[in-house]
Amino acid sequence: MVLISLCLLSFLLSLTTVALIKQRFSQLLLDIPNARSSHTQPTPRGGGLGFILAFAIISAIALLLSFNQPTFLLGLTQQQWLGIWLVLTPLTIVGLIDDRQGVKARIRYLVQLISGAIAVSVFGSFPQPWLTPWGNLGVILALTLTLIGFTAFINFYNFMDGLDGLVAGVSATQMAFLAIYLDQPFLWLLVAALIGFLWWNWSPATIFMGDAGSTILGSAIALSLLIPDVPTTQAWSAVAITLPLVGDAIYTLVRRLLRRENIFQAHRSHLYQRLQKQGWSHQQVALSYIIITAISGICISFLGLFGAGITLLLVASAIAIGETILIRQTSYSN
Repeated sequence: MVLISLCLLSFLLSLTTVALIKQRFSQLLLDIPNARSSHTQPTPRGGGLGFILAFAIISAIALLLSFNQPTFLLGLTQQQWLGIWLVLTPLTIVGLIDDRQGVKARIRYLVQLISGAIAVSVFGSFPQPWLTPWGNLGVILALTLTLIGFTAFINFYNFMDGLDGLVAGVSATQMAFLAIYLDQPFLWLLVAALIGFLWWNWSPATIFMGDAGSTILGSAIALSLLIPDVPTTQAWSAVAITLPLVGDAIYTLVRRLLRRENIFQAHRSHLYQRLQKQGWSHQQVALSYIIITAISGICISFLGLFGAGITLLLVASAIAIGETILIRQTSYSN
């Protein structure tokens, strides 16, 4: 009942805060459509602050209540709660500044590295036991690879935030899975906050989450994979839940490299963007990614590492099918 009450409060806080941002600050955070946009009407961004604030407030309530009743910590220690917000706070600040006036890429990445360094110092590296025989060098490599992976998640989720309800819907599905599979009940607070945001962000969206929201979601997913102390196979199988979203980003990156395109230049060549450009609605694309994520979660839950392998094949097949659809539609239009 405590968890349900906190989730309901998180949902309501997010719902009302996003509405307030949309009403009062829309002109300060207006997203004007350009050649790379998937929307046609000026739409306020910065709605991610709504679910971030909701999650922060409920986290603080849980932390305060825990001084008398440890169960209010929802599977975390007080130090872990503080560690989470030490990681998320600088990302939120630079994301909001970026939504308002823009921030240079190197400064954004520097902040990401700082947050990632805090994450690995508090929670350690992601399980990589094959590096253990290498001694101190293996420890350094594990920490370095974890840091690189942390910043990669942040940027991949940011890259994929281009359609109504896509990243928010998929992230909520992923976190619901991770809350159960890795026994992290605190994630339900963020799931509830995301649902409150989705009320306004589902197509046709009246507000976008902005860079603050997408970077927080990427880092929250990365943190949820770092925090739990679980067997290596379970930890790695849990990573597979990110593939329906991250797979598109990685596939697009490889595709652009093979075409010798400038990977640092803004573009609209993600699979989800090309499907929408060819006539798929925002709802169709978002629901397709959410459904694939949900199926992946079921496979991993029941089959573990083997289910993660099935997820990899499922995502690869979905990308191949998407490309086939695009080729056929292009040929028909010509």
